[in-house]
Amino acid sequence: MAAMENESTFVAPEGVYTVTDEHKPSLVQSHAASAGPAVFATKVSTVVVRFPATKTGGGPGFVQLLGGNKDQKKDKGNSLKDRDDGVSLSSSDTVDEGDQPSSSTQEHSPPNPSVAQETHTLFSPAPAAGKKKNVARPKHNIRTTSSTFITRIQTAEGLTKTLQSKQGDITFLFYNQAKSYVWIEAGSKAKEPLSRITFSTHPTCHDVNMSTATSEHLDVIIGFSSGDLVWLDPITSRYCRLNKQGCISNSPCTAVRWVPSSATLFLVSHADGTIVVYDKERDDGTFTPQEPTGKTLGSDTTSTSEDASSQQEWDPTDSIFVTMPPWHPVTSGSSVSGNGKPDKDKAAKNPVSHWRVSRRGIVDFVFSPDVKYVGAISGDGCLRVIDALAEQLVDCYASYFGALTCIAWSPDGRFILTGGQDDLLTIFSPWEQRVVARCQGHSSFVSAVAFDDLRCDGRTYRFGSVGEDNKLILWDFSSGALHRPKFQATHHQRMSMSSAISLSYRRDRSALYLPSTGTPGVDGSSSRRYHPAPSRNEIAVVQPVLIKNVDSDILTVIIFLPRSILTSTKLGHIKLWIRPLALKPRLKTPRIADIQHLIS
Repeated sequence: MAAMENESTFVAPEGVYTVTDEHKPSLVQSHAASAGPAVFATKVSTVVVRFPATKTGGGPGFVQLLGGNKDQKKDKGNSLKDRDDGVSLSSSDTVDEGDQPSSSTQEHSPPNPSVAQETHTLFSPAPAAGKKKNVARPKHNIRTTSSTFITRIQTAEGLTKTLQSKQGDITFLFYNQAKSYVWIEAGSKAKEPLSRITFSTHPTCHDVNMSTATSEHLDVIIGFSSGDLVWLDPITSRYCRLNKQGCISNSPCTAVRWVPSSATLFLVSHADGTIVVYDKERDDGTFTPQEPTGKTLGSDTTSTSEDASSQQEWDPTDSIFVTMPPWHPVTSGSSVSGNGKPDKDKAAKNPVSHWRVSRRGIVDFVFSPDVKYVGAISGDGCLRVIDALAEQLVDCYASYFGALTCIAWSPDGRFILTGGQDDLLTIFSPWEQRVVARCQGHSSFVSAVAFDDLRCDGRTYRFGSVGEDNKLILWDFSSGALHRPKFQATHHQRMSMSSAISLSYRRDRSALYLPSTGTPGVDGSSSRRYHPAPSRNEIAVVQPVLIKNVDSDILTVIIFLPRSILTSTKLGHIKLWIRPLALKPRLKTPRIADIQHLIS
């Protein structure tokens, strides 16, 4: 089997993977991508579109998932309504975590007709009055635009006819390269991309909305080094700049993610340590986020909050700092004034909300599979678990060394996987609030990590990683094969009641597993959410099942697709490694896992 390996193949325990599709940048493109003082690595978004489109009902909306729909059970995240309009509060100043929902099965139960009044949360704003709007599309034709923001458009000849001729499932790839944004079809023999759009500034991140993707319409959000955002539909060649009246953050966009199962909402992270929530169908509002000190950015006006704790020095390892605009779903209510007319000051606009998460840049973030939490990593070396509904920091975990560089959440929600500048992959169990294992195999910074959904069954987990050492590594992990650390880490004594109860209580975990409420942390604090990194001798180590040295420039992307593994380099050399033909995919892990049996 080893003799079968070459530059285009590698042999894993399940069989041989072979490169069947490859996209290389030209010399001109490579030079353009590497020129300039700042080099923004190529990132890749993928989507599978079925041709012809079938007009079937969509899946459950994000509102239903979060229990905030009209006839759903009341979500207690709306207790945040006690805040004053537009006031920034630290997440440690909000509702007690014991008041949060305690069961995943309850939160995702069928609609309850006995509840007549709709509750509004961050991701389920009050519905607009009047007739239901049609699906919104970007406003401007990109082919006839006079905008200086777009400098060049190249479209494949006969694109419309080409798309109309497609049948079955087609995989589209989108990637940024220098100042261009490129759309290609995986497996296509065409030499030229379907389209290439060149901007006046660098695209840095992007995401495709899976819940709205059809053969007639795609929603793509692109973030830029200038902090700008563009909503693009490549099929209809239409676009819209979402923050054209001035960027809320002028620092580069580092990651963008559509809220799963939402047609309109997405989150954007920035290099200034913030995450901002947007709705693609809203107009821009006049908004200035506040500083954690209580002062508005660019203003001498102090916060109207009378809570003394909000005036204290902000600790980013213990809370996130939320600025809620007047139209925020929690503060705006029904957006109707006392005379029955719409309140113009509270009319729904962008942004939906603004989170200051870290003093260092946000590197990346992901949603949990149940779409309730956000895992975010930053340049300060911390992994933060954020309750997206309550807009609260749940826990903060330190890296072993240096910054964290990439993150993935397991399909069943049980584990969070990170890679970092310590050359390690780290497996966290947020429900048990501990580091489960570290993975040793890279000899340089880890660039990207991803789970293989088809080979994760809740007992064993397959995931992959790539790094600046040009290694593609596959790992198999079984939690049952690992034992708890031989030495009890001192950091376990630092876990606070508020921190420990935040996730465990919500899953009805037995109180026997919770730390004593009467035992303060080592530092004397009883409210710390911060967990230092355990030492090497406390944590089990996972070894690779395969290491493939890819002879190319720095690897920055790994994505597991149904039929292949996608890798890409920093300058945009994309390879698709076809899965072994004899490989039969395992049953896909349920999207929302029963956490109770996992931790019992």
